[in-house]
Amino acid sequence: MNATPTASCTFARRATLPTLVATALLLGACTSKDQQAGPPPGAGQALPVTVLAVQPTRVETSVEAVAQTEGAKEVEVRARVGGILTKRIYEEGTAVKAGQPLFQIDREPLEVAVAQAKAQLAQNKARLEQTAREAARLKALLAQQAISQREYDTAASDDAAARAAVQAAEASLRQAELNLTWSSVSAPVSGITGRAAVSEGNLISTGGLLTTVVQVNPMWVRFSVSENELNAAMPGGKFKPQAVRGVELVMPDGSTYPVRGKLNFAASQINPSLGTLQLRGEFANPDGSLLPGQFVRARLLTGERDGVFKVPQNAVMQTDKGAVVMLAGADNKVEPRPVQTGAWSGKDWIILGGLKAGDKVIIDNLIKVRPGAPVAPHAPGEGPGAAKPGTAPAAAPAAAPAKG
Repeated sequence: MNATPTASCTFARRATLPTLVATALLLGACTSKDQQAGPPPGAGQALPVTVLAVQPTRVETSVEAVAQTEGAKEVEVRARVGGILTKRIYEEGTAVKAGQPLFQIDREPLEVAVAQAKAQLAQNKARLEQTAREAARLKALLAQQAISQREYDTAASDDAAARAAVQAAEASLRQAELNLTWSSVSAPVSGITGRAAVSEGNLISTGGLLTTVVQVNPMWVRFSVSENELNAAMPGGKFKPQAVRGVELVMPDGSTYPVRGKLNFAASQINPSLGTLQLRGEFANPDGSLLPGQFVRARLLTGERDGVFKVPQNAVMQTDKGAVVMLAGADNKVEPRPVQTGAWSGKDWIILGGLKAGDKVIIDNLIKVRPGAPVAPHAPGEGPGAAKPGTAPAAAPAAAPAKG
């Protein structure tokens, strides 16, 4: 009696095990199909982006070009007399005033030359006195017909030659005295001195280079702009130097020089090989912050323009079809918009055409956005990443447990 139930239980266990296995396989297959058919996590979610609602404004029209600074006066200091350089008086690289002594050349040979010129002048003057007396004496004799006309003419010629010799001696003395004064070499203009080209003890010749002096206040800035850019930037479409409102300098670090300059030179003709016009600006430089030879950017201010827009430079993308900005449309979908760009204004780009008031320009996450994709626009300083006043930053979500 007991054997029968035991056999039945054993058969039931044997029948149940395959059934359970089949059921588990069926459930796994259904689960796998559901996961494959369902959307991936995060699909269809709007990408948070920062947008800037642009409004038309007025800006100064300008043209920028690479420029280089140069001193208003760059003078080579050269020796006007030859001799041994005995002393350098100034400190190299320091500021000097016009007329300040810089070098001293040996004076002794020049003083000897002055003494010789004085002696020669005295000798010629004595000769002149003699010829003048002789000419006066013969003139009286000629009136008495005691001598011939030829004798008197000879005496008069000697007197004239003596007078010319005196004049030549006076000029030689003046030249010798000038040479003596030129033994002290002075700064021709006020400015910053350069390195001494020769050192003490060297023999220098007339015209030898000693140093340079650069006048740095005011400072000149030289640059060239293409004819097409100049004409496009001018209100009337034609470049006129007198219509330029001023010149600004953009320093190598991106800052703007605090003093606005003026245009003090415009070439009379276009460079035929480059198609550019050479220009020069003048800037006050009282503290010497500008140095000659610096590479900067010159911004030529040509006028004003209404109805333009400013957007950050990183919001403008360059494509093979031109400049494009990404907008958050009315349905919060990405809309590419071709635009016409102008010059830079600080960290912004001036947009001359393609935008209208109220357009929401996307200014971040530009690598992730795609035309037609949904976005969640927010104003600068807002959005999911911005912390609200009086609240602590949200804690990071806990990691999901690993599957065994």
